[in-house]
Amino acid sequence: MQLAAPHSIWLGEFMGTFILLLLGNGVNASVSLRKTYAENAGWMVVTTGWAIAVLCGVLTAQAFGSAGAHLNPAITLAGAIFSGDFSQIPVYWSAQILGAMTGATLVWLFFYPHWEITESHGAKLGVFCTSPAIPHLPSNLLGEATGTFVLVLVASAIGSHGVSPTGPAAGIGPWLVGSLVWGIGLSLGSTTGYAINPARDFGPRLIHFLLPIAGKGPSNWRYSWIPIVGDFTGAVLCGLLLRWAHFSA
Repeated sequence: MQLAAPHSIWLGEFMGTFILLLLGNGVNASVSLRKTYAENAGWMVVTTGWAIAVLCGVLTAQAFGSAGAHLNPAITLAGAIFSGDFSQIPVYWSAQILGAMTGATLVWLFFYPHWEITESHGAKLGVFCTSPAIPHLPSNLLGEATGTFVLVLVASAIGSHGVSPTGPAAGIGPWLVGSLVWGIGLSLGSTTGYAINPARDFGPRLIHFLLPIAGKGPSNWRYSWIPIVGDFTGAVLCGLLLRWAHFSA
């Protein structure tokens, strides 16, 4: 007798966010840590790597049971505001944060010998979470809120009936969302590192704090609220806009 696969929204969100952070933090590590073949490869490689990480994360989440493939508490919150249904938030958020933490942990193990020979505390922290190019909290908060607002708005537009009565062609949606994240990184990401996802920043930052990473330095908790408050602010504003506009998803 063939057993049914244990697919679910929780498993899909966990697996999708795990892949997102494994590949996303992975490209950060490849560019930032000493003696990798990609050391100092630059911003184009980072933004491209994160775009592909989003694509792979979305496909994985859908394959494991989360058709919406949020991978992001801000997207989940915006969707709840738009629909008026907040009942699924604990399911999504718990899976997303744990998936992010798991992906970040595997990155630490994968690049294990490179931590000790990398001298910069900031480079090691930057593998896991974001920090501002210029610390200026009002601007940093605005940057994260704006990036998340654009993410939620355009991701919603991609699947809207206004773009196509039947939505995007089958299988093309994840590619478009990946391209969207690539565009946000190139255009709006260079000031804060564009978390645009509270789980993507908080989960790996917590892992950086907990793990015995060689010579890691502080986890910069003073800044950690910016990618949470800023991202949720952008999501709430976009959710309210979509609800006010009677957006047709």
